[in-house]
Amino acid sequence: MELKPIKTEDECHAALAEIERLFDAAEGTPEADRLEVLALLVENYEAAHYPMPTPDPIEFLLYIMENRGLTRKDLEPYIGSRGRVAEVLNRTRPLSLAMIRLLSDGLKIPAGLLIQAYELRKAA
Repeated sequence: MELKPIKTEDECHAALAEIERLFDAAEGTPEADRLEVLALLVENYEAAHYPMPTPDPIEFLLYIMENRGLTRKDLEPYIGSRGRVAEVLNRTRPLSLAMIRLLSDGLKIPAGLLIQAYELRKAA
């Protein structure tokens, strides 16, 4: 397979087959270099043709909480009072930049995922 930009699904499948063949290539060999270039080409093709949507910040935060066994109380140092945490998780108050920074630093999560726009609900 010639190394060139991947433009079709068939070319992508051929590159993936070649990657599979080269997967155990020894570091520092021409095969390992070819594997790395092919992986970059496939990554570029997939990013252009199958973009991953950014997750909703609140859904992401809820996922992190569930995955790490965190409670709403665990978010208070980053978001504020129990009421403020409830407002944010219930989508009646947006995350502020200060909250995003604290959550990112404290929970070691990418701030870029929390800064995305998301829909708020009207307070009852």
